[in-house]
Amino acid sequence: MTVVPFQDLPLADRDRAWDRDEADRRVREWAGTDGRPNTKYKEAHVWYDSDEGDEWGAYKLPIADVVDGRLMAVPHAIFAAGGVMDGARGGVKIPDDERERVKKHLAKYYAKLGETPPWER
Repeated sequence: MTVVPFQDLPLADRDRAWDRDEADRRVREWAGTDGRPNTKYKEAHVWYDSDEGDEWGAYKLPIADVVDGRLMAVPHAIFAAGGVMDGARGGVKIPDDERERVKKHLAKYYAKLGETPPWER
């Protein structure tokens, strides 16, 4: 189990809508998946279960979409992931010892947006 290394993805427009299912469809196409997740697919997420890396459900906290052919971090996706890490929607099931690293990863995107993560407010 592991936190995906920080990609420093460019930010999509702040007002871009976040549709997780549609973003996932575009990311799979962009990543050139062959029916299983691959390294490029992983880049759109903050955390994944490396023991189950061949399963779609192993990838948690998606924050990116494909915009004009480029993988970009979507502000509303970052806010959704931050909310989940702060307990919204029942939270997310990841190991306790990795939660702080996930928060640090997300905090870098919050900083790029000039925002404070919800767990620091």
